[in-house]
Amino acid sequence: MNEQMPEPIVVAGTNVTRGDVVAVARRHRVAALGVQARAEMERSASLIDGFVASETPVYGITTGFGSLANTVIPPERTGELQVALVRSHAAGMGAPVEAEVARATMFLRARSLSMARSGVRPQIVDAMLAILNAGITPLVREFGSLGASGDLAPLAHCAMALIGEGDVFDSDGNIVSSAVALSAAGLSPMTLRAKEGLALINGTDGILGMLIMALDDLTELSKVADITAAMTVEGLLGTDRPFAADLQALRPQIGQAVSASNIRRILANSPIVGSHRHGDGRVQDAYSLRCTPQVHGAARDTIDHAVLVAERELLSAIDNPMVLPDGRVESCGNFHGAPLGFVCDFLAIASSELCAIAERRTDRMLDVTRSHGLPPFLSPDAGVNSGMMIAHYTQAAMATENKRLAVPASVDSLPTSAMQEDHVSMAWSAARKLRLSVANLRRVLAVELVCASHAIDLRGPLLPSPATGAALGVVRTAVAGPGPDRWLSPDLLAAEALIASGAVVAAVNEAIGPLD
Repeated sequence: MNEQMPEPIVVAGTNVTRGDVVAVARRHRVAALGVQARAEMERSASLIDGFVASETPVYGITTGFGSLANTVIPPERTGELQVALVRSHAAGMGAPVEAEVARATMFLRARSLSMARSGVRPQIVDAMLAILNAGITPLVREFGSLGASGDLAPLAHCAMALIGEGDVFDSDGNIVSSAVALSAAGLSPMTLRAKEGLALINGTDGILGMLIMALDDLTELSKVADITAAMTVEGLLGTDRPFAADLQALRPQIGQAVSASNIRRILANSPIVGSHRHGDGRVQDAYSLRCTPQVHGAARDTIDHAVLVAERELLSAIDNPMVLPDGRVESCGNFHGAPLGFVCDFLAIASSELCAIAERRTDRMLDVTRSHGLPPFLSPDAGVNSGMMIAHYTQAAMATENKRLAVPASVDSLPTSAMQEDHVSMAWSAARKLRLSVANLRRVLAVELVCASHAIDLRGPLLPSPATGAALGVVRTAVAGPGPDRWLSPDLLAAEALIASGAVVAAVNEAIGPLD
């Protein structure tokens, strides 16, 4: 029996969710413009036609842009103006951004336009969604957005695909001209009318798309971090007592309570932890174990704050000028990316700290003076063998890199457009470095996962908890246990892939129920 295809995601302004964005960007879900949104867009577009017919000077409709805002454009050239705008603003340089970023950018622009506050015909959104539905991805380059006046160059590259110019990735991932890709998909280039070129490029959609996908990743990685931390506690013969609910309640930070609860559940019924609950001369564990809920929890609270900002942006109409239902066309600053840039930078700090504490936990497992009986570098035959020594070097390099990436981009600004645009957000840069930070976090946790798995094995015949045992079982499907030195990079890459696939969290969820 054939699996039924999911219904198209309906694009109707404020109804689009973070999950919808991820589905279109990463899983190529099909989307379509909603009926009511179509009607409202028709009404809004008719207002633009009226302005052009009356020759009323309206910014971006019958005038030039930026410092050319006082230059009036004749009615017969307003369409030409929009095409020229797209071409001139498609000035990106550098390597192409990831396909999922370009797809999210175009989808979110369609969402904003569907709110009927930009004066754009519904056929424009239809065409944007048809391109994505056909598996065509605009080729968007790394540099060109300052995060104010929108993601100008990235969105202009998306708009080039709409008018059949520039390059795209076809459904097979090959770089081809837009005209060729559209023709192969049975689609036709759009002819832009007044206001439409400006509306296509004046949004925070690339920044928002990257933020939403980072939140999707970080939500999963926060659970992975709790799992690897709990496995390290077992590997180091640590105690679960600091994670007790009554102790955590003395400091009612929400994320901290959630992380501590996860770790308690993961460590529940652990023979390793129970083996030294009494008679252990150590008074307390090191901060990197004992303070895990405090650090992981702070990261969780940061994620929750960023979710709030992202979801507000998903309710927002972003453009300039805005076409209001009463017929007014008003300039505004809604395209400024500061709200998104701030939280992207904040998330990079949280990601860096998750790396930092994971690296410290890993280091303790490898140091024979602090690992409470584990062999040096987790090698049963240390000396001839180096064990996990250089895996830690790799982890430390990435943790250190994430400290650099935690330096805020959003505190910077450089004036452009002859000083008309004299304060910019640099939010695109904040989002780009956040993506790098999240990827490094996944790898850092992969190293801890491999090391903690080895440490648990080396504690045999003592057994881990049901939850950590489930995680260990998944790891052992792709990574062999401790032994003589072997080519280590494939092990680490395999652990990274297991985390990325969701297999580690899924195994723990199956053992003890869903983690928070």
